[in-house]
Amino acid sequence: MKKVLVTGFEPFGNDTVNLALEVVKALANEKIPNVNLVTLILPVVFGKAIEALKAAIEREQPELVISLGQAGDRNAINVEKLGININHARIADNEGNQPNEEMIDPTGPAAYFTTIKISNTVESIKEAEIPAKVSFSAGTYVCNNLIYGIMHYLYSSKKHEKIKYGFIHIPYLPSIPLNLIKKAVQITIQANI
Repeated sequence: MKKVLVTGFEPFGNDTVNLALEVVKALANEKIPNVNLVTLILPVVFGKAIEALKAAIEREQPELVISLGQAGDRNAINVEKLGININHARIADNEGNQPNEEMIDPTGPAAYFTTIKISNTVESIKEAEIPAKVSFSAGTYVCNNLIYGIMHYLYSSKKHEKIKYGFIHIPYLPSIPLNLIKKAVQITIQANI
């Protein structure tokens, strides 16, 4: 049995609903073969989302972590390849922070690659007739901040170097129905355990 941690973000900006949160809630009651699934809701706050996920990784010791974020400008499931070392916010986060071209870690590398099987995952999702693609830009908001921060944490830790991490951006409804997004996340888990 593999332990898998799936995260989603709370609503932010002018939205009262975050589809990533709704998917995580829906998954919390699912049974996935050979998977001990743990879910976590993250704050849409620069740095705090990283700290919350790091604490959950320490507590749960998962073998795979998949984070979900909502991206209204997407029309397919976007499996993110990397997080870049920059925070830049068009809108403030949920605590009013609005960084402007700030490095996440001034001593860190320009980017970190996620460690799930990106191409295989995208192809598996497409085989289920769900629109999906590889994305090379997670933006510069809290989602990217989380990817970079968690990858930095995992790469820096001998204790956690075997944990796989991936991030999926999902579009607003009704681009892809909730049940298909949930299925895409389940496919992602199966493709990477």
